[in-house]
Amino acid sequence: MSVTNFLALCASSYYDDTAFHRNVKGFMVQGGDPTSKGKGGSSIYGADFEDEIRPTLRHNARGIVSMANRGPGTNGSQFFITYTACPHLDGKNTVFGRVLEGADTTLDAMEALEVDKKYRSKEAVKILRVSIHANPLAG
Repeated sequence: MSVTNFLALCASSYYDDTAFHRNVKGFMVQGGDPTSKGKGGSSIYGADFEDEIRPTLRHNARGIVSMANRGPGTNGSQFFITYTACPHLDGKNTVFGRVLEGADTTLDAMEALEVDKKYRSKEAVKILRVSIHANPLAG
């Protein structure tokens, strides 16, 4: 469900021109809210959906892509990318991907940005446009 949700939102331009609204050095950067404020967003299913915790998929490295939530079964459109291993998130957030390119450049640049007290980057960091190069769900 998480991968299908993410790919469908990407394909529909849902994430285009949205900001990463939370940026915590040494932890993660979070986005996926169309309001870019961190309180919005919805799934393609029309409501929140359940977690898909797999013991073999772990927050064990930089560049892990995972669903952000407000507790069990509250996945929508928001996601985060880890800056480091975050084992305390295992079993709490659904891992559904990893950064293949840019983990050593783009993530470094994002992590180095100055943030305010609410961990919002003082310089806007946006997803300008999403392109899907290979959809693993396409037949």
